[in-house]
Amino acid sequence: MGRATRIRAALAAALLCLALGAAAEAEVIRKGNLQVSYGGKIAPHDLPRKGTAPVAVSVSATIKTIDDNPPPQLRRISLSINRNGRLDRRGLPVCGYDELQPASTAEARAACPGGVVGHGAFKSAVNLPEQSPYPSDGTILAFNGRLRGKPVIFAHIYGTEPLPTSFTLPFKIKRQAKGTYGLTLVADLPRVAAEWGYVRGFSLTLKRRFRAQGEARSYFTAGCPAPRGFPGATFAFAKASFDFEDGREMRTTLTRSCGVRG
Repeated sequence: MGRATRIRAALAAALLCLALGAAAEAEVIRKGNLQVSYGGKIAPHDLPRKGTAPVAVSVSATIKTIDDNPPPQLRRISLSINRNGRLDRRGLPVCGYDELQPASTAEARAACPGGVVGHGAFKSAVNLPEQSPYPSDGTILAFNGRLRGKPVIFAHIYGTEPLPTSFTLPFKIKRQAKGTYGLTLVADLPRVAAEWGYVRGFSLTLKRRFRAQGEARSYFTAGCPAPRGFPGATFAFAKASFDFEDGREMRTTLTRSCGVRG
């Protein structure tokens, strides 16, 4: 490919980036009657070309069947974030599993207020005899934690219908030295989650600014990987995998855009 062709291709990519803007439309994947819609975004849209700035990272998923039958139980969630996004836990209070479970959302926050790093929602449905599935939704609070000596993000989930129920789901933090993605969060859903029936979806936003050792820090920071001279870039923002009890595995990747700040 000649230099002129490369320049035209780069310019086309930049224009596509600007057209996409900060769109966060979901990717839909289907296997048989099972369908998963996965979405996500990073905010703000405009980021530095060099270095990083504080950001919020959001992901969401909706699980359903196209024939309205109950979907299989979700057993594992794996979320990978582009390596332009960086996680900084230094100086944040660390929450323990026993502090958060069992507890309501308010009690969990009161037990470890300095460790809150995000929030979201959890949707499920309970199968009741001779009745339509009963919606049973909950709130999520994310905490900076440690489990068996390893760093984790605790997702504390609490709902009140049909009865008050809570459980704490640890997301293991795996860092990758090479490749497109620098960080992967993996969680295995416990059997207690079945008390809420089947999972219909979730949303989670990770965001926290704090001060440590006299410095202003952010739990997540990111930069825009735009080539020099171009106003923005498109990039593989996140990939996700959802593993179900019946053996089905759903995989998808989200492509997003960013603009260069300034």
